[in-house]
This record gives sequence, C-alpha cells and structure tokens, in this order.
Amino acid sequence: MATTNGPVENGQPDKKPPVLPRPVRNLEIKFTKIFINNEWHDSKSGKKFATYNPSTLEKICDVQEGDKADVDMAVEAARAAFQRGSAWRRLDAPSRGHLLHQLADLVERDRAILAVGFPPGVVNIVPGFGPTVGAAISSHPRINKIAFTGSIEVGKLVKEAASRSNLKRVTLELGGKNPCIVCADADLDLAVQCAHQGVFFNQGQCCTAASRVFVEEQVYAEFVRRSVEFAKKRPVGDPFDVRTEQGPQIDQHQFDRILDLIESGKEEGAKLECGGSAMKDRGLFIKPTVFSEVTDTMRIAKEEIFGPVQPILKFKTMEEVIRRANSLEYGLTAAVFTKSLDRALELASALESGTVWINCYNAIYAQAPFGGFKMSGNGRELGEYALAEYTEVKTVTIKLEDTRP
Repeated sequence: MATTNGPVENGQPDKKPPVLPRPVRNLEIKFTKIFINNEWHDSKSGKKFATYNPSTLEKICDVQEGDKADVDMAVEAARAAFQRGSAWRRLDAPSRGHLLHQLADLVERDRAILAVGFPPGVVNIVPGFGPTVGAAISSHPRINKIAFTGSIEVGKLVKEAASRSNLKRVTLELGGKNPCIVCADADLDLAVQCAHQGVFFNQGQCCTAASRVFVEEQVYAEFVRRSVEFAKKRPVGDPFDVRTEQGPQIDQHQFDRILDLIESGKEEGAKLECGGSAMKDRGLFIKPTVFSEVTDTMRIAKEEIFGPVQPILKFKTMEEVIRRANSLEYGLTAAVFTKSLDRALELASALESGTVWINCYNAIYAQAPFGGFKMSGNGRELGEYALAEYTEVKTVTIKLEDTRP
C-alpha cells in the first residue's frame, strides 16, 4: 500500500512498493497561470515569480503571482459555485461521490501529470506567497474554512487572522520533532530500517520525520553502526532516476538552514558519524547525515530540521525516555520498537503524540485520523474525524399538529 508519506505495507519496510509511473523528464510546461472558475487568468498585478529546478538550479518557468485581488476573485467564484441552484449544489450526494471517484481515477491514471475536472468555481488555484496570498485567505471574511500545513509561527498567524476576521474554522498541521524509541529487546534490523526510512524519506522534508531517535543504551552502539551503514549506502542523485532514493532539498533557503543546523550539531559536541556537508558537484543536495552522542539541549535535538539528518540519542529507563520524548512543544507522531506488548502499550499511552506507531513507521491509512497534540496543530486529517472539520451540524425541530379525534 502506498501511504501519503511513503510506501508501507502494514508498516513493514521490506515489502515491495507498488509500481510507480516513470517521471516525465522533458515535460512541456503548459499551465503557469491562476486557475479560477475553470479558466486560466493572469495575475491582477501582472507580477510573476520564477520557479527553479533544485537539482540543477536552472529556471523552470515563471508563474503568475497571485495577490489579494486574485484571492477576492477566487472567493467570489467559489461562493457562486456553492449558492443554492448552482451546478454543484444541484448534485446529490451520490453524484458528488461519483465525481470525486472520477478525480481519484484521474489521479491514479495520471500520477505523473495530474488532471482535474469540476464545475466552475468549485476548484480555484491561486499561486503566491504567504504574506500576500496567505494573508488574504486567512483574513478573508467570505472564506469559511482553512486547512494549513506549515510552521508553528505561520500557523499562529493564520489562526490570529481567522479570529480577527470572521472566526472561520481552522485546522492546522504544524510539523513535529518526532521521537522514535528503540528498546533493547527490539528487532534491531527492523528498527534500523524503519528509523532510516522514517527520517530520510523525501530528503527529510516530511512532517512525520523520525528526527529524534532514542535508543536504549544496551544496543546503542550497534544501532548507530547499522544506521551509518544504511546512510552511507543511500543513493543520492537525479530524482528522475528510478534508482535514486534521495534528491535535492526544495530550495536555497531550506538548503542553507539544514547546513546551519548540521554545523550547530558539530559545534555543540555531537559526533558526526557520516555526511555533514553538501554534495559539491551538483545542486541543492545534502549528504545523508548521522549524528551520535546527541543530547537534548542541542539544536538538532530540539528544532525541526526538515532535512536528511538523523540525530541518535541514548536512554536508560522508560520513565526517562517518556519524559524526554514529551519535553518539546511538538506532538505529531512517535514510534516504539519493542517485542514487549506491555512496554509498547505503556509507551503508547504515555507519549503525547497524535499518532504512535508500534514496530512500524509512516503507516498512514485513509481510515485512521492523523493530526497533532500541543503545538503540532489542531484538528485531524483522514478518517471520520476529518469529515467533521468540513461539515456543519444543524438541528431542525418540527411541531406536528395533533389530529387525533
């Protein structure tokens, strides 16, 4: 089964992932405009922004840059699409479901090139930046719901703007510094593989990344040794090559931030086991990096790195690791590797995380709600809980006339 965060079959990393379509190397760029009311538009301001290939640093194209005026136009189209009597409102539930299934079929058919088809105004896309488009959406009085994924700092701004405008409903997924706890009795091969994939998947640019690996002291040295072997063998290179497992970071800003955090790890006394620098002969590539002898006060143990960096910490007791795992403001996911069901349940109950995986990682399914505790966000994606975020409850009471003789 392919999950949102990587190929996982019942949580096991040794299953073969489904066959993926070959990437399109020389894709013709057709759509660079703003999509509103099923039509393509130039931005009202006439502004554009460039997007770059992080593998080569070459410019791909210029994209129309949306602003408040474009958001206003998109909102009006969306409001019209949801008015009584509109094409969308006239569709009954089975018809809407059929349309959504058609979209799912298109996604599966065109996984390399996504196609979409809905009544005008139902889907609108406004490319742009947080201070302009993001701010306009968050504060817009005619938008009823926002789902935001990003940083804690921006999440706070979104929620503040929503409260100052029309008290629109907001769900937030704000990342994590996720503890992955490996007990001495764990299947070490499984734990090493899962922790490796858990942190290096998508170049580490993943909100669920296993970016704090706590290993019980009896098996710490062996876990580090095997983790380094895995990291050194990870294929880094062209993301269009099916053999590649790690491509470039998303942009220069993130690239620089990751390298800064790597340098902080060196300066603060962590032991650099492998990696620790950029790939010199190419774009925004960073070598898979493993640190041992990491302590809780180091930046790489506290901050969300969002890059290919694996900090490995040591622990002695269950009470200690629970306290340390729960010590940060994040609470998105956690993982536990142990053969003891009692220990697994004890840790699962004690960890302040919205999701806890036992002897697996990134096992995400459409039926299971996903979201964070504490500063990792509000609300849930997936599962029945997610539907409640997009629906309103209405009570209708009818007094019936008593016609009894």
